[in-house]
Amino acid sequence: MTSQQTPAIARRPIRELPDELISQIAAGEVVERPASVVRELVDNAMDAGAQSITLRLMGGGTRLISVEDDGSGIAPDELSVALKRHATSKIGNLDELESVMTMGFRGEALAAINSVSELVLLSRMDGQATAFALDGRTGEISPAARSVGTTVEVKELFFSTPARRKFLKSDGTELAHCIEAVRRHALARPDVGFAIWHEGKLVEQWRVHPGSAGLAQRLADVLGEEFVAQSIPIEYQAGPLKVIGRAGLPDAARSRPDHQFAYVNGRFVRDKVVMHGARSAYEDVLHGQKQPAYALFMQIDPTLVDVNVHPTKIEVRFRDSRAVHQAVKHALENALAVPRSQNLPNASPDTGSDFELKTGPTPKAMPESAAWTQGGMAFERASPSSFNAPSYKPADFVPPRVDGERAMADLKALWNPTERSEGLSAQEARPAEWPSPLAAGDHARSALAGAVPGLIAPVEVASDRHAAENPWPLGRAIAQLHGVYILAENKQGLVVVDMHAAHERIVYERLKNQLNNANGEGPRISSQPLLIPATFAANPTEAATAEACAEALEQLGLEISPLSAKTLAVRAVPTSLAQGDAVELARSVLAELAQHDASTVVQRAQNTILATMACHGAVRANRRLTLDEMNALLRQMEETERSDQCNHGRPTWRQMSMRDLDALFLRGR
Repeated sequence: MTSQQTPAIARRPIRELPDELISQIAAGEVVERPASVVRELVDNAMDAGAQSITLRLMGGGTRLISVEDDGSGIAPDELSVALKRHATSKIGNLDELESVMTMGFRGEALAAINSVSELVLLSRMDGQATAFALDGRTGEISPAARSVGTTVEVKELFFSTPARRKFLKSDGTELAHCIEAVRRHALARPDVGFAIWHEGKLVEQWRVHPGSAGLAQRLADVLGEEFVAQSIPIEYQAGPLKVIGRAGLPDAARSRPDHQFAYVNGRFVRDKVVMHGARSAYEDVLHGQKQPAYALFMQIDPTLVDVNVHPTKIEVRFRDSRAVHQAVKHALENALAVPRSQNLPNASPDTGSDFELKTGPTPKAMPESAAWTQGGMAFERASPSSFNAPSYKPADFVPPRVDGERAMADLKALWNPTERSEGLSAQEARPAEWPSPLAAGDHARSALAGAVPGLIAPVEVASDRHAAENPWPLGRAIAQLHGVYILAENKQGLVVVDMHAAHERIVYERLKNQLNNANGEGPRISSQPLLIPATFAANPTEAATAEACAEALEQLGLEISPLSAKTLAVRAVPTSLAQGDAVELARSVLAELAQHDASTVVQRAQNTILATMACHGAVRANRRLTLDEMNALLRQMEETERSDQCNHGRPTWRQMSMRDLDALFLRGR
């Protein structure tokens, strides 16, 4: 059987390509579909200082794309130059390119569009008696009627390249992409009005919103009132980088990343650094594979970002990508850290009544219900009549078992209760007597101190008079439901709390604070040496990463050393993963270290262990709490960062307003 031979290719001489073919090749990079034309033309309109931009489409943009603006216009003698390749008024030298602030600057969009369509350029400057129109096919310039501004008409897109036109989707799909292109511009410029017409019908319109409140209003117009209602404002400054915008609440996370908008100096970008920084900020509060929603507007010195990376200008390169990553992450983390319970209004908006949380007698202890096996939480002294579990002492605390004996070394490395808790006498270890739940006094919020010995310090609260003037956002506990949920009463109505999820978040945040405040290099994940090192063939990137990130690998409990220029040896692995595949573990860690900052990888690994510890150390279901313990848990929730979600992204509490309850019972109908 003979092998198939490749036919000989006749040699062709090297020669310059004609300008029209060059433009058509460039159009393949710049003009992918009608939405690409819309993006480029709207960029030019915004650079011209337009305050109003109107887009008219036919056939989803394949038959007609017309962009009208009220900008500064183009001089008659510059119309023909505007259609030449690499002709622009926005930059003139390398310094201006490196500090460019305009949306467009490459000077190739109009030439590329003109090469694959029938283009007409109509413009009038202020002070001109009439407008002038340029026919892109013939180059003829003629007088026309138009107010100050520019109109670009693009007809029969891809008529000269029918093969490209076959790849377009239906008119409805192409229209949706065109609307999305304008929507991205509209979000960043609330001071500009936009209108979209299709087949003579108004499809979308976003009016001008000047002033400081314009951005929030534009976000509501474009993304919907629900996005604004389910998001929180962002404002963060880190050196030359400023981040503003809105971050969607974890409860409003979506199944697709279709509500993620990031802008750099007003330019919409798809950057891996920014997206990873945003995702990292949501790691502890998102459930499953949910995608966060956010709109981030970054302002940075233009010399610190390179926008001349891709012909579509949707990708950028930062000079200090780590600083940008950290700024985005911290901006979102700071916004998400504030418990939403602090934003609850003091008066009920649903009833309009003067409802108050009055200090009344302490309800009697709940009757015996489901059995439980977990020990006491050291919130108060247990009474035989209401608590059958043995009295808890901090000195008796044993770190939770996570994954057998092998995991204990990792847990002990990060679990460091103070020495004082071990030396407390029985009298010192016994919690103090508690007053009534609403008159908790100075000790209300210290009730959780025994939950994690030596870790959660008592926090003083205001006096009873101050508590009456400033009611607790999560209210006062009134009952426990099936040993799982806490029912509390606040000014809005009823609060339902998942006690395990809430306590899990409290313990987790305290563990993270302890780790961050550790002296020196901080605790490291313990490792176990391998009797026989596991070797594997490493590519140049893995070998370089292993050498550059040796300290980070040591913090993660890994020891990887080179055997040769192309071989690495895994000599030690984390104790809890000693039975796993050492080579696979090493490759995955090296790949992550090569892509992301070493400190980020180390922190994520440590947080995973802390989250496991918190989950096993938190109060369990079917564990009955007294009213004092429930109220102490509510007070801690009001103070703990990110207490609205547990470590796995599940909500910790829900509010049912009086209006919601009235609707259940048809009151007022």
